Amino acid sequence: MRKLTATIKQTNCLVIFINQIRMKIGVMFGSPETTTGGNALKFYSSVRLDIRRIGAVKEGDEVVGNETRVKVVKNKVAPPFKQAEFQIMYGRGIYRTAEVIDWGVKLNLIDKSGAWYAYKGDKIGQGKANAAKFLEDNPALGSEIEGLIRSQLLDLDAKKEGDAAAKDEAAAEAAESKAAD
Repeated sequence: MRKLTATIKQTNCLVIFINQIRMKIGVMFGSPETTTGGNALKFYSSVRLDIRRIGAVKEGDEVVGNETRVKVVKNKVAPPFKQAEFQIMYGRGIYRTAEVIDWGVKLNLIDKSGAWYAYKGDKIGQGKANAAKFLEDNPALGSEIEGLIRSQLLDLDAKKEGDAAAKDEAAAEAAESKAAD
């Protein structure tokens, strides 16, 4: 690993290692899970993700994808310990339309009443799969909802940054007033 890191940095490329989990025997505290291959990958990696299948996505009796949870175990380039859940559809990848529906419901852009989903009072489908199909058939509506989601999330991030800056400024003023006394 020590020899690889210099070459990776010089060539400005990304290397992905895929590993599997083993169980440690006799562990009384902490996680009994470990990855094989020693500690070099754990120490030298910049980002480590724990990706797990948490369920199946079905159409009728046929499994067409996976519900997936990704936990950031280590991150040297951004805040660690975040978590995401999404659907991965076989042959298609991450299912963005389902994400739009989930975020729309979380941000109260899409109303969910029982199994029915509605946008601005108009019903878009009974069940998540039918609502996703409706948004796929009407891409203008899907992109409108996605734009609203992005603007709300970016506004939330800007507010958090503004609040943090205001707290820092207040702390600096308090420190100045203490120093003046």
